Amino acid sequence: MEALAAIIEKQGGDFVLDNVSLEEPRDGEVLVKVAAAGMCHTDLTVRDQFYPTPLPVVLGHEGSGVIEKVGRGVTTVKPGDKVVLSFSYCGTCPSCLKGHQAYCPSLFPLNFMGRRLDGSTPITRNGEEVNACFFGQSSFATYSITTENNCVKVADDAQIELLGPLGCGIQTGAGAILNALQPDPGSTIAIFGVGSVGLSAVMAAKASGCLTIIAVDRNPARLELARELGATDVIDASQTDAQEAIVGMTGGGVDFAMDTTAIPSVLRSAVESTHNVGETAVVGGAKLGTEFSLDMNNMLFGRKLRGVIEGSSTPQVFIPQLIAMQKAGQFPFEKLCTYYDFDQINEAVEDTEKNGTAIKAILKM
Repeated sequence: MEALAAIIEKQGGDFVLDNVSLEEPRDGEVLVKVAAAGMCHTDLTVRDQFYPTPLPVVLGHEGSGVIEKVGRGVTTVKPGDKVVLSFSYCGTCPSCLKGHQAYCPSLFPLNFMGRRLDGSTPITRNGEEVNACFFGQSSFATYSITTENNCVKVADDAQIELLGPLGCGIQTGAGAILNALQPDPGSTIAIFGVGSVGLSAVMAAKASGCLTIIAVDRNPARLELARELGATDVIDASQTDAQEAIVGMTGGGVDFAMDTTAIPSVLRSAVESTHNVGETAVVGGAKLGTEFSLDMNNMLFGRKLRGVIEGSSTPQVFIPQLIAMQKAGQFPFEKLCTYYDFDQINEAVEDTEKNGTAIKAILKM
C-alpha cells in the first residue's frame, strides 16, 4: 500500500516528504494508520549518525494510531484498536521473560539497524529499498508496519494524538524515577537537563513523594515550567555551579540524581551532587564511544551509578499506568506538547533543536 513518509537521505539533512510503498504485515506484524508521532532527541541523533542506522531511513519512534490489519499469529490487538507504539524487543530472551524488555540483547539491532533481523525492510520508494523498522515502527509516516510487541492497546476513547510520546521520551523520564531509582517518600533528587525527559522525571518525582526536587538547566523558560510541574528548586547552570549549589542547599548532597544531557562533565556533576550512598541514573544517549571519568575514591563511599534505557519499563504495563496518572491530574505531560502538521516536520525540528520553543513536538498525520 502507499503512504507518505519523512525520509532522512543524508547525514544532518532535512526530512524529505515523499511517497513510499509498504508491504503487507508479516507473521507477528501489524499495519497501523498513524495518527501522530512525537519527535524525540534520538531521531535527531540518528539523523546526525551518532548511531550507525543506515541511510536513507524513515525515522519516528513515538507513534500512535489505529490498527488497520494484523498478520498471522497476532492475538493481543485487532483491527480498530487504538495503540501507542513503543520500542521493539524479542520477547523470548531471559531479560524479556523476566520483565526487563529494555535490556533485551537484541535491542540494538531491532531498534537501530533499519531492518528486520532477516535483513529485509517493509518500505520501498520507486522500487528501491528504504531503511525502516526504526524502533520497530518508523512512524514518521502516515502508515507503519510494526510488531505486536511494539503495540500498547489503549482505551477506545483515548486522545490518541497526544499519547505517542509515552512510547519513548516521556516513558524514559518517568520510568527512570518510578521503575529504576524508586525514591522513598521524603527523598531529595536533582535532575540535570529538563527537556521532555527531565520534565517527565520532575513530574514522576513529585508523584513519588520526593520533598526536594531540584531542576538544573540553562533555559529559564524550561526551569519555570519545571517549577510549575513540581520542582521545589531550580538552578540556572549558566549562572551557578550546580554541583556546589546542590551540595550546599541539601547539607551534603541529594539522595538521587539523574542526568539527561549525555554530556560527560554534567554526568560527573550529577554523581558528585549526591551524598555518600546516593544513586545516579544516566539516561542521555551519547555518541557511540563517548567516555566519562569519575573519582574512584568518591565512588568508593557507597555511591551508585546506573544506566537506564526506556525507563526500565514493560511498555504494556507502564504506559497504561502513566495514562491513568495523567487522567488523575498527577502526570500532566500534555503541558510539554506542541502540535505540528506532518508537513511542518522541519519546522518542528527547528523549534526543538535550535529555538528551544518546543519541548515535545508532536506531528499530526
